[in-house]
Amino acid sequence: MSQSIVLGGGCFWCMEAVFRDMAGILSIAPGYAGGHTAEPTYKQVCTGQTGHAEVIRLEFDPSVIGYEDVLRIFFTLHNPTTLNRQGDDIGTQYRSVIFYADDVQKNAALTVKAEIEKANLWDAPIVTEIVPLETFWPAEAMHFDYYERNPNTGYCQAVIAPKVAKARKLYASRFKRAGI
Repeated sequence: MSQSIVLGGGCFWCMEAVFRDMAGILSIAPGYAGGHTAEPTYKQVCTGQTGHAEVIRLEFDPSVIGYEDVLRIFFTLHNPTTLNRQGDDIGTQYRSVIFYADDVQKNAALTVKAEIEKANLWDAPIVTEIVPLETFWPAEAMHFDYYERNPNTGYCQAVIAPKVAKARKLYASRFKRAGI
């Protein structure tokens, strides 16, 4: 039986690319969550006025990769210490956030966050929000598999490719196939 998790760690293109091809990840959908606008569009979310964060919804096989392991990877592959920012992407839509579905997920997220803080992996306090998921709104089709379809664009080369390379180096044993 699969499980799901909704995570925001800056640009959803980056998050999707990082988790792509990891063993146990069954599907990835970029989208929006945490705001007040129904059926938001990318253009609306980019204004910062909808309250939504760019997120990904991961469906995963917990017998291959556990919820806590997904969170540990999440906390190491984006900067969870910058409020409403990832690199040059600035605004609440780029915030670090974990949306939980129930108390089990909430408690696990709080535990992993505390574990990461205690390990001192970052030089500043972690500002990742841990909040209940109300609604996940899938992004427009053009945002699905963005890095895979557009690897040679400037943003993909400058921002996404280094994150994917870092993920493959740190978590090589978790990937289904070699290469980027």
